[in-house]
Amino acid sequence: MSSSDSSHALSNLFVASNRSSNLRDRVNDFIGLTRPRVLVLVLLTAPPAFAMGHEGWPSFLTMFGVVLGAALIGAGSGAINAWWERELDGLMERTQDRPLPSKRLTPTEALLFGIGVSLAGLITLHFTTTPMATAIGAYTLLHYIVVYTIWAKPRSPQNIVIGGIAGAAAPLIADAAVDGRVGVWGLVLFAIVFIWQPPHFWAITLYRKREYEAAGFPMMPSVVGNGPTRQRSLAYAILLLPVMLLPWFGGVFSGFYAATALGGGSLFIYRIVQSMREDTDQADRQVFRASLLCLGALFLEMILELCLQTL
Repeated sequence: MSSSDSSHALSNLFVASNRSSNLRDRVNDFIGLTRPRVLVLVLLTAPPAFAMGHEGWPSFLTMFGVVLGAALIGAGSGAINAWWERELDGLMERTQDRPLPSKRLTPTEALLFGIGVSLAGLITLHFTTTPMATAIGAYTLLHYIVVYTIWAKPRSPQNIVIGGIAGAAAPLIADAAVDGRVGVWGLVLFAIVFIWQPPHFWAITLYRKREYEAAGFPMMPSVVGNGPTRQRSLAYAILLLPVMLLPWFGGVFSGFYAATALGGGSLFIYRIVQSMREDTDQADRQVFRASLLCLGALFLEMILELCLQTL
């Protein structure tokens, strides 16, 4: 092979590699629009509702349809949220490098992607679950986009509480997918996630307070102050503890579940009290981490016990 042929081959290889890298980067940017780390925790809350109050687990198709459908709805609504808030995201340090503020994707690309993924989620629920589960999924999508993103977030310091309805909907979708109705345990799981969300997200707004203020969002710390926000977080965390214990009181889970709930809930409360005393960003970050540990451990324990019960 001549030197010119070698140079040409190397040039083609470089171009192909560059195209592959660009494609990979674009795929990663589209994935970034979906807020995947949030989706992981949301989807963790759906599986227990499949078996609680039901005789065993539903079919694999139903479970797969709920998980995939709910994931796509969450991903699509996240992308539409990113499209709507693209200019404000550019004002916040933690969101400046997202695909839209950094102009790696165009607004039209993001919007079409969000709409397409959301519709795919609804179609998935329609063909694999029940009309009730699909209706809850549709309402979740509309609530997150219209009620939370467009209306509540830029107007009310209670935006996180209002948006929490959508964030806690996965157990309702899963419960309704089994037999077409929402039972008491689906509502209990919804309540656990709904009550958990305000102190979890308020911790973020406390240590990111200046960024939210720069974007003009009326988050709770900016409206009522750091101290009153932490007091509200403590009230929610205290309320969360007995609600987490309801499945144990109802005889669904063992004492080990109760210990997990007590341990996680107590740690959550302790970290909030610590943040009230210290009044530091580091303490608020500890609250955020404790909240993730609390909910994650609780739902993993639920899934483990339900699997053991059906062996």
